[in-house]
Amino acid sequence: MKVVITGSHGLIGSALASSLEGDGHEVTRLVRGQASGANEIAWNPAAGTIDAGALEGHDAVVHLAGVGIGDHRWTDEHKAAVLDSRVQGTRLLTTTLAGLHHPPAVVASGSAVGFYGDRGDEELTEDSGPGTGFLADVVQQWEASAGSATEAGIRVAYLRTGVVQSANGGALKKQLLPFKAGMGGRLGSGRQWLSWIAIDDEVGAIRHVLDTPEIVGPVNLCAPAPVTNDEFTRTLGRLLHRPTAIPTPTPALQLLFGKEMVSEMLLGGQRVLPKVLESTGFVFANPTLAAALAAVLGRQPA
Repeated sequence: MKVVITGSHGLIGSALASSLEGDGHEVTRLVRGQASGANEIAWNPAAGTIDAGALEGHDAVVHLAGVGIGDHRWTDEHKAAVLDSRVQGTRLLTTTLAGLHHPPAVVASGSAVGFYGDRGDEELTEDSGPGTGFLADVVQQWEASAGSATEAGIRVAYLRTGVVQSANGGALKKQLLPFKAGMGGRLGSGRQWLSWIAIDDEVGAIRHVLDTPEIVGPVNLCAPAPVTNDEFTRTLGRLLHRPTAIPTPTPALQLLFGKEMVSEMLLGGQRVLPKVLESTGFVFANPTLAAALAAVLGRQPA
């Protein structure tokens, strides 16, 4: 296949590009600024510019670009950047694809399990409705901004991704230092649910979406066994052979990240199940957290 990837230098995009290229597929990177080779296409979502002609004739597009949600405190400026980067980029890309003479057959557009909001112990599938809060609002607008591609007859799948487990980036990389120092502890009550997925399964699931014509609309990219924050904490501590008995003080988290971000991202959660992936035959390489963490950290399961 000929596949366009936005966000190709991020954690997921770089792993996906390597996987596709390793199997002989042709990957074209949609990059901000000047394109520097035959396999790059320039775009600028904020300015509304894109090299439309260079997008002609590709088989699939995987859209992963967007300002990092957890990279900074949730100031009004950062929240606006998070929303605008997703809505503007997705709208520009899908509107352009819809107008091509030879558009792709499928667009796999980034999304997140934050769509569901903080729902306690409720089991959530792709049939569940949206939640409330900043993240839920962002994801709803993010997905809606891909409407031009759907209207043009392009198959669109929304990749509602959980917390990706990788030693190379994302939340786990940030957690490793305090956990290795014996300072890892549960957050709040520890009863909030974490919907997670190992990086290899994330890549495999995206490729499954591209290859499976019946997958249209939302698809939950998360392992079939979500865990509570307490269970995650204890599992990572056992794997690293470090204590995790002392909870992380909530006031310290609020001082560092702000109350809204802590409430939604650290003390809230979703118990999400991958109904669409499993019903279409996807097999997880790492369906349990212990196996997934051992795999990404190169350690023996605890």
